[in-house]
Order: sequence, then structure tokens, then C-alpha cells
Amino acid sequence: MSQGEAAGRGTAKPQDQGWAWMVLLAAVVLQGLTLGFPACIGIFFTDLQHEFQASNSETSWFPSIMVAVLHGGGPLCSILVKRFGCRFVVMLGGLLSGLGMVSSSFCKSISQLYLTAGLITGLGSCFSFQAGVTVLGYYFVRWRTLANAVASTGVSLGFTLWPLLSQYLLDEMGWRNTFLIFGGILLNGCVCGAIMRPIQLASGSLPQSAKPEEEPGSRAEETQLSNGASPHHPTLQQHTKRTKCFQMLQKYLAFDIFCQNKGYQIYTIGVTWMMMGFALPHVYLVPYAIHNGVEERKAALLISVIGLINIFIRPFTGLLSGHRVFTGRRIYLFSLAVLLCGLSNFICVISAEFSVLILYCVILSIAMSGVGALTFQVLMDVVEMDRFSSALGLFTILESTTLLIGAPLTGLLVDITSDFHYVFYTSSFFLISAALFMGLSFCALEKKNKLREASKAHLDNPSRYQYSEMSTEPKAVSQSPPAVEYITSI
Repeated sequence: MSQGEAAGRGTAKPQDQGWAWMVLLAAVVLQGLTLGFPACIGIFFTDLQHEFQASNSETSWFPSIMVAVLHGGGPLCSILVKRFGCRFVVMLGGLLSGLGMVSSSFCKSISQLYLTAGLITGLGSCFSFQAGVTVLGYYFVRWRTLANAVASTGVSLGFTLWPLLSQYLLDEMGWRNTFLIFGGILLNGCVCGAIMRPIQLASGSLPQSAKPEEEPGSRAEETQLSNGASPHHPTLQQHTKRTKCFQMLQKYLAFDIFCQNKGYQIYTIGVTWMMMGFALPHVYLVPYAIHNGVEERKAALLISVIGLINIFIRPFTGLLSGHRVFTGRRIYLFSLAVLLCGLSNFICVISAEFSVLILYCVILSIAMSGVGALTFQVLMDVVEMDRFSSALGLFTILESTTLLIGAPLTGLLVDITSDFHYVFYTSSFFLISAALFMGLSFCALEKKNKLREASKAHLDNPSRYQYSEMSTEPKAVSQSPPAVEYITSI
């Protein structure tokens, strides 16, 4: 069979069947290797403190950098995916993740750990995760929602298995050999990337159209060159650079949407503020339990409990939020889940017994499932889909900033007071305040929009009745649409 015949007959066949399900399996494993991996870092917290004689604040920079880079490297990943494709970027991410953890096993200071396991492994995890999610959009059309839901279960599996494996290897081999083994495990991301082979689609169903977005700047440059302008003219070069820079910011960082869309503005500020306290229990729960006399194996089990419950609750939350009753109201469901996260932290303040901590993990996991399932669904509700990728770029960079500084600042507070309770006080403050801010702000915004629509309808009704008895000639004029000029590019 010729290549043209194969392309003509099988353009849409790889989608939703056959090899697509192998790609989905690879995406499940990939999300467990990337998003699930930071959950186990808290188990090494005490050992790293003793090894490097570091404070709580200094040690917490390591997981904070990893998580911040994992979330904030989205725009860079998008550029690489556009240039080299999803398969290459996933394999590059697996290679960087493995090399970062292997290098971290030879670190002699906590600052070296920031670079290796924090920056390199975090960046590799970002590449693998985001490119792996992107490739699902190519392989699935009809079952895309199901594919994303199934792939997200890999995060819960990672939350469950990584802490158990970490504690076992830590007891048997120490943290350095454990990090070395982790490097080998994370290299399996390259295998997952190899499975995600490129797919040939019909021209009408191609999800990306990169070249037309670059045309305005290049077209203007070509026009000026055709009119006799020199390509090395300083004014032309400066104008071209500014145009390309503006297009790049407009594509990957939607500052215009942030300034104009009040819903996106409120949601982005609320989630950014929320992230100051959202990740604190994952970093400090195991050290807090060990500090209060809980055995290390039982303390590691707490994170696994969170992941195990997430496996069952997260799909249910996704299905519940997709019901038509919650259409347009998902932000309130999201705010309720964030509020529950904040209130659950007070359970740890009441008691540090193992049974009480198990209860805390159950409630926290239920609330976290709602947050995880709704974060991007709410973003899709407040932003138009044709600008979603650029809105997501700014959204992830802002939230990664607070993810980066939240844990170290709280660790500094613990170092000053020598009291781990301030971890949960701080987390509750940020979560509860963010939930109230988002819920009340969207409620006020919704009322404002309803009043505006009501006043507009009230003003429109008299005009309709006033001109209802006029002759048909003005009607014919009014019905003919005026000439409209659509400006598609600047």
C-alpha cells in the first residue's frame, strides 16, 4: 500500500481505537510517574534535615521548587511540543527526570539538591506530563473526556504507591540509594513516550494550526521587504522583534484576558492565593506525625491513604460536576471543596494520634478530589476555548509562584516557633480565605450581570413597542445589516 493511499484511507482510524488505548495506558503510567512523585518527598524530609543539617525552611525549598517547576513550565513545554512534537518532549522529560534523581543521589549540600531533584527533575516531569496530556487530544475525539478521566487516575495511583515504595527503600537502603533507584524508575517515562508515536490525521481534523498564527508578523515583514526596505534596517528589525514578542506573549500568557475577563481574573487570583496553603499538608504531614511519636511506616501510610481514596472519589466528583444541575455553578462547588480542605486542617490541631490523622486524611482526600477534578473545568467555564491554552499558561505560572514560596515561608515560621501546628493554621487561613473570596466574588459578579441584563431588557422593550406600528419601509432598512469589517490581526 502506498503512503498516499495509507494516508487517505486511514486518516481517522487510529483515533478512539486500537493503539489509542495503549497510548492511554502510557498516559496513566506517565501521570503516576510525574504528578504522583512529589507526594513521597515528605518521607525523606527528616533524613535530609539530619544529613545536611538544614532547617525546615531550607529543606522545604526542595519539594517546593520541584512542584513549582512542574506546574509553571507549561509555556516552555508548549513551545517544545510545537517545534518537536509530543513524543520527543515526553521522552526528553523522562530523560531529565531520571538524570535529575540520579544526580541528586550524589549531592553534598541541600543547595545542590535544589538544582538536581528540584529544577531538573521538576522540569522533566513538566515536559512528560503536559506533553502526555496533549497527545491524548490527538488520539481521542469521541472518548476524549473518558480518556482524560482515566489518565487522571494515574495521579491517585502515584499518590498511593510512591510513599509505600519510598518508605521501604528508605529503611533498606537509605535515601541516596533510594534516589538512585528513583532515577531508574523515572526513566520509564522514555518508554511511555516511545509508545506515543505520531498520528496522521485528516487536514480538516488537525487540532493545531501553528503557521497561521505566525502570519501577521511575517506577512508585514515580507510586505516591507517587497517594497524595497532593507532586512537589516534598524527600525524594521526593532518593529519585527516587538511584533514577534507581542505575539508570543499573547499566545502563551493571556494578560489581555486577565485584564478584561472579570471571571478569569477572580478565579486566577483566588487559585493563586489558595496554592499558598494547598500543598503544605503534603510536605509537612509526615514530619508532623513523626515529630508527635507516630512510627515512620505508619506516617508514610498517611499519604497512601490520601491517594487510595482519590482513586475512587475523583472520578465520581468529575461525573457529579458534569451533571446539568451544576452547569454554570461549578465555581461554587470548587469553592466548597477548597473550604472543606481548609476546615479539615483543624483536625490535626486537635490531636496528632494516628487514628485521628487517618480521619483527617480521609476528609482531606475527599476535598482534594473535588479541587483536582474541578480546577481546569472551572477554567474552561470562565474562558473561551479558543484562548484556553494562553489563559492556562498565565494561570499555571501564577500558581507556581505561590507554590514555590508557600512551604519555605511556613517552614521559617515553624523554625521560629518550633510548633508544627502553625503549618495547619497557615494552610487553613489561605484555603478558607480563598474559598470565601472566590465564592462571594462570583456571586456578586453573577448578580451584577443579571442586573445589567435586566436593565438592558427594560431599555429595549419600550423602543420595540414604540416603533412596532411604524411603516414597513424603516423596518426594511433596519433589517438590512450594515457593512461590517472584521479585523482578524493587527
